[in-house]
Amino acid sequence: MPFILTMPKLSPTMEEGTIAQWHKKAGDHIQSGQLLLEVATDKATIEYNALDDGYLRKILVNEGQTAAVNQPIAVFTVQPHESIEGFPAASSAMKESSVPYTVAPVAKAVTGAAMQQPAFVPEPPLKNYQFAFPTGNISERVLASPLAKKMAKERGLDLSTIKGSGPKGRIVSRDLDLAQPNLAVTFGRREMPDVLPGTYEEVALSPMRKIVGLRLQEAKTFIPHFYIRQEIDAAALTLVREQLKSYNIHLTVNDFIIRAAALSLRDHPSVNSGFHSVHQTIIQFKTVDISVAVTVDGGLVTPIIRHADYKNIGEISVEVKELAARAKSGKLEVHEYKGGSFTISNLGMYGITDFAPILNPPQAAILGVGGIEDCVRIKANGKASAGKKMNLILSLDHRVVDGAEGAKLIKTIQKYLENPAVLLI
Repeated sequence: MPFILTMPKLSPTMEEGTIAQWHKKAGDHIQSGQLLLEVATDKATIEYNALDDGYLRKILVNEGQTAAVNQPIAVFTVQPHESIEGFPAASSAMKESSVPYTVAPVAKAVTGAAMQQPAFVPEPPLKNYQFAFPTGNISERVLASPLAKKMAKERGLDLSTIKGSGPKGRIVSRDLDLAQPNLAVTFGRREMPDVLPGTYEEVALSPMRKIVGLRLQEAKTFIPHFYIRQEIDAAALTLVREQLKSYNIHLTVNDFIIRAAALSLRDHPSVNSGFHSVHQTIIQFKTVDISVAVTVDGGLVTPIIRHADYKNIGEISVEVKELAARAKSGKLEVHEYKGGSFTISNLGMYGITDFAPILNPPQAAILGVGGIEDCVRIKANGKASAGKKMNLILSLDHRVVDGAEGAKLIKTIQKYLENPAVLLI
């Protein structure tokens, strides 16, 4: 008898998946436990093994195509030559036996008023548009006396480069001594564009980008963010890293930050919290599990360092590198990115001074890390000297954390980072 395989739900937030690769073809005999296909979800590319024996008779969703959870993606039969003619590819009464595990539906938070996103759509390209290079003389449109205009034309001066001293700012002849020559300035070749202004193309969102966009939109819309900024004296941190590097020990700035944040959260457990938007309650996490934002193709994923406050900086460094590598290859397991009590997002490697990150709900705090920059420091004796600085911005959920608690946390992080030798113990 024919039976249907539906798109499995491979992560708690997954609503649809894209077939990355079929490992079997139509006509193949499939045994329970064999690798059947790979699915790109909102978090990673996950291998899916067959749950039942059977013959793969027809693939309904090809590689590169997307299907909603529980949508039919293939037809199987028990016997190799059973007819599937007339067998419906979709059924309103689908069994969920093809789903590897069941996830309870997430209840929606109750809000005071329903909010609907307005339609933001691009304007169509301009029609019947003819490109032309700007022409004309700016000086002819500047407020100036007739004598000043005549003299400027004779001398080849640009009246737009000076400010008039006459009535109502009018340029008069005595102002011409400050005018610059009226020279035509060109920058390379002048090419005619062949695309109408406003021309665009639409690119479909990846499953991961859809979920990232939705969660960030909801977080920024419904969570009352507030931000605390702190400059860090990074001279000692830079020196310690250089000393370790000379002994072939390579630690990143992020390794130090994760270690500092983990120890600080242990000292300030009220910030190691979250908000349950359905129950309207504060979540007090009992373990320090730090999510580390990693950019991957098509979106963002946050692998988690579990019990980070119990791990030394070397162990943290090894684990971060391993998790980041598997995140970029789409091989993270669900438990490695689901959860977390605090998030760190570091854009310092891109030369960013600082930024205000959006919270990763239900967590109540996220730390944005900028790059290390050269600066001037004023010593106690009043003399200036070369130094290093780094900016941190802590984003907090004001429903959970007050300003004073957030300030205490970021000051503790500052103390650890400005005394980095302590983080090596």
